[in-house]
Amino acid sequence: MHSVRDIEETIAEEFEIFDTWMERYEYIIDLGRQLETFPDEWKINEHLVHGCQSKVWFKTYLQDSLFVCKATSDSAIVSGLIALLLRIYNNKEPADIVITEPSFISMIGLNEHLSSTRNNGLNVMLQRIKKDAQSML
Repeated sequence: MHSVRDIEETIAEEFEIFDTWMERYEYIIDLGRQLETFPDEWKINEHLVHGCQSKVWFKTYLQDSLFVCKATSDSAIVSGLIALLLRIYNNKEPADIVITEPSFISMIGLNEHLSSTRNNGLNVMLQRIKKDAQSML
């Protein structure tokens, strides 16, 4: 199993192949299209991530001592951001999630190229992942 940090570095390397931010956005959107289906019965207030401009739902649980997260959004770009987050944090030990500060955001330049509302939403989703992982310790 790769660590959170290893996965972040792999993602940063993948983003280096793109010449423009338009290509990066297209890649992020494509990642979002590959998310697992999120059942409609999970789209309830309990799973809603508050503080995002778009509708975002996270269902998290502990399985075999690993953090598991299923998620979706009604926004294409946010779905892609979710896909990145799940790639990094899904099926990881909760302690690894809690202690590792996310560096992929600056590594791939998201902090400079997302709108302020999208950056805020990304931070809210990260806080939710860390809070849920903390509760599993």
